Amino acid sequence: MEKLNGKKVFVAGATGGIGSALVKLLKQSGADLFITGRNSQKLEELAQSLGLSDLQFAQADLTKADQVAALSQQVISNWGAPEILVNASGIGIIKSVDLLSVEEFTQTLNANLLAPFLLVKVFLPSMKEAKKGLIINIPGVLGKVPMAGAAAYSASKYGLLGMMQSIREELKRTEIRITNIFMGGVDSPFWDTIDLKVQKEKMIREEEAARSIWFLCQQPISGVVSEMVLQPFNHQAI
Repeated sequence: MEKLNGKKVFVAGATGGIGSALVKLLKQSGADLFITGRNSQKLEELAQSLGLSDLQFAQADLTKADQVAALSQQVISNWGAPEILVNASGIGIIKSVDLLSVEEFTQTLNANLLAPFLLVKVFLPSMKEAKKGLIINIPGVLGKVPMAGAAAYSASKYGLLGMMQSIREELKRTEIRITNIFMGGVDSPFWDTIDLKVQKEKMIREEEAARSIWFLCQQPISGVVSEMVLQPFNHQAI
């Protein structure tokens, strides 16, 4: 396993349930962190709890190309090029297609597909220059298995999987690795805005979900974990 001590790890979606648990694990392992999230107050509080400097966090809307470009300039000029890029950001809108609005469909695609594209686009050049790096995304189980009411969410996650697999083909002559984690239901704030009856007590715990990503950040340099599947015992869809 690769040690995380001193490694530059960029985490998007750090203020979410999984993201905040992940960055705490990474910090304990000695990683050099840069974190970003949508909620500026939560982000600042998290950065302070981790002992990060003002140069190690920034609020940004990752669906806006200009904000992502400005973020990358700030990161690379003040902190350095990330060795590991973890995208734990995203949104979930679960509605039947007759109730799903065009705006909600577009919002989901922007957050779950456009934002990862913009992040990869701005940070991939520095990884190519270094000829190494690791990019971790979370398509989730719904990136492989459809579910009623998840037309927008599945579209964004199927798209994310296809996009990252295509980018992987472009990087075959480099040591840049891409890992996709297919995670089932996680007991996190993700469900707070979703009008759906769920059994949270049977879901994966946030800390366990975060630990799986933390583990993937340490995968050996002689190989790559292309995919990982983590699902609750009671709902193994893959």
